[in-house]
Amino acid sequence: MTTPTLDGAILRRAFGHVPAGVVAICADTGTERLGMAASTFVPVSLDPPLVAFCVQNTSTTWPRLAAQPRLGISVLSSEHDGAARVLAAKDGDRFAGLGTETRDGGALFVDGCGVRMDVSIEQQVPAGDHAIVVLRVHELHCEESDSTVEPIVFHRSAFRKLVAS
Repeated sequence: MTTPTLDGAILRRAFGHVPAGVVAICADTGTERLGMAASTFVPVSLDPPLVAFCVQNTSTTWPRLAAQPRLGISVLSSEHDGAARVLAAKDGDRFAGLGTETRDGGALFVDGCGVRMDVSIEQQVPAGDHAIVVLRVHELHCEESDSTVEPIVFHRSAFRKLVAS
């Protein structure tokens, strides 16, 4: 087995082989809606209830979201492929064509998602060119297990739908 040089392009291609769910991380400040997409979302702990995601240090949206007391995490569904692209964009109206719901405290949720979490920042850990953001879950809404809401997956630099076998 040949070991390639570990440059960014090769690492990106290798990491792209690992499919990941996509979440929207959003808040309503009272004067504007802020949002971004992340495909590095993971459960961390049951007690206390914690989840985490990674964000690039160069993000201009994250510092504005991080200043909010509450954030909404929406696990995007297979019907949200357009929303995932818009939320991942560097500019423009990230909520164009999306239905949303805002909770007291500012957590903003995308309509049509099987899982929604009202969270606050517990900890941020520097990790190379990213930060690992650990979030405490305060409120959770999860569709019943027989739900037809399927997640969207980010794999090989594209948003994809799961296919039942």
